[in-house]
Amino acid sequence: MKKKKNRILQSLLAALLMTSTSAYAQFGGFGGFGGFGGGMPGMPGMSQIKHTKVDQLQSNLPIITITTETALNAQKKVTAHMKCEGYDGPIGIKLRGNSSLGFNQKKYTLETRDDNGKELDVALLGMPAHSKWVLLAPYNDVSMLRDPLAFHLWREMGHWGPRTTMVELVMDGEYHGIYILCEAIKRGADRVNVNKLKKTDLSGRDITGGYILRIDTYNDDDATFLSKVPGIGDGIMTSQITWSCIYPKKKNLQPEQFAYIQNFVDSMEITIQSDDFMDPEKGYAHYINVPSFVDYFIHTELSLNADGYKRSAYFFKEKLHADGTGGKMQAGPVWDYNLAYGNCNFANANNLEAWCFEGASTNPTPALWQRLLQDPAFRKAVKTRYQELRKTVLSTMQIFDFIEYNARLVAQSTDRHFKEYPELLVSPERAKASQEAPKTQGGFGGFGGFGGGGFPGGGFGMGDGGFDPVGMFADYRVSSYEEEITILKKWIADRLAFLDKNIERFDQDWQPRIQEPVEKKMQFPGFPGGGGFPGGGFPFPQGGFPQ
Repeated sequence: MKKKKNRILQSLLAALLMTSTSAYAQFGGFGGFGGFGGGMPGMPGMSQIKHTKVDQLQSNLPIITITTETALNAQKKVTAHMKCEGYDGPIGIKLRGNSSLGFNQKKYTLETRDDNGKELDVALLGMPAHSKWVLLAPYNDVSMLRDPLAFHLWREMGHWGPRTTMVELVMDGEYHGIYILCEAIKRGADRVNVNKLKKTDLSGRDITGGYILRIDTYNDDDATFLSKVPGIGDGIMTSQITWSCIYPKKKNLQPEQFAYIQNFVDSMEITIQSDDFMDPEKGYAHYINVPSFVDYFIHTELSLNADGYKRSAYFFKEKLHADGTGGKMQAGPVWDYNLAYGNCNFANANNLEAWCFEGASTNPTPALWQRLLQDPAFRKAVKTRYQELRKTVLSTMQIFDFIEYNARLVAQSTDRHFKEYPELLVSPERAKASQEAPKTQGGFGGFGGFGGGGFPGGGFGMGDGGFDPVGMFADYRVSSYEEEITILKKWIADRLAFLDKNIERFDQDWQPRIQEPVEKKMQFPGFPGGGGFPGGGFPFPQGGFPQ
């Protein structure tokens, strides 16, 4: 039995290590598991749950119906059939995500196909034709709007960002809830519009683009390399930044092309850290499209995304123009904002007066952002652009209009959604207690025991309430959808007030807090001795994992 519990614990910790943002970030200690109590009652989120059977669904949202032929997995797409307004045909589908694979509501990668199993570009629900799509599950975002809002703001700022449509999903005759159908980040005229890079483009101007890159954790499916500049952050476990080439795919990327883009990134990052980094010709402006980096900074800081800059951070590089201009690195598109806009209690993401670029996570933040902010010209550009956007795209009224419109759109389906996932809402008393509790940083604050307990207490309760996906990340709970929307709007208004006050000083006396990059290799900690199960719990020392 002891071995079995240890295996469960190790599996759970492994899941945490894979979360979309180092969910173990800045623990300050787990606070102890508190023992297994009367035994582990089961974790619904760690296995496939039984969904509600439906014969016919009526909704004001588009309905997507998927019929599978074989069991789904996260490694390889399987053939299935999808039906929605405007499409009735074959698809490839697989599970997506890391720790979210353990959530009751799963995410899916979709590929529209022809009858021969080949990719087929299809216009889905008013979005431009393509074959690559994603069904995002807003499981740990009770508002269901954080990703759509982030993508919308990025598009309104003048960039391509994934278009979204709120839908309801029925799979194999079972109701799966409200989903976000969105465009995947891929190259294309209506997606990331960079030149197609052929296998024969191996030199000269041909090899210069286009490329799509991402900063994230290592993924064996991608061609990856480590930054030559250490990352920064309070409490980081490693300073190593991992870059991945998303386009071209690993199987199509030629060695010469991989060497080219790696050398370009190395030169860009080293130049940004050099003494001449502010030089308009030899400095960072030679490598990056400055306006896109200005917008990315503003967008990320508004959201206070726990993953900001360090996970799911995309960039693309265009091909050098015939006249020798262009060919610079651009920041964006944006992706993965379910732990943004106040929906997270670690990585300083619940501190309205924190800066995301400073890094407060065990995952490192690229040092280039604090370095850019040391340039008065970059700060002035941020101030000018931010104040322009506050009159339009980032006006409080325009943001609220988007939230309220989409909240009304899904309102008729929320009862059905939360009936399918009742763990997402709590009693009014429990919601009130969590909202009035002091905001804390430093992690989960304890699992509260597997036998009972759970939330409140800032934890990852697994007892009387089952697996608690929201309590795992956020430091508050709600009893209704309307309550969540109210909290989201207030958080955004307060965050804008902070940015208004501080960005106003960007061309005056404001300076970023400087953290010197320190080389720190990844070290996986061993399990501390003592304690045991049950009784002593699993207390980590204050300050998190030992280095």
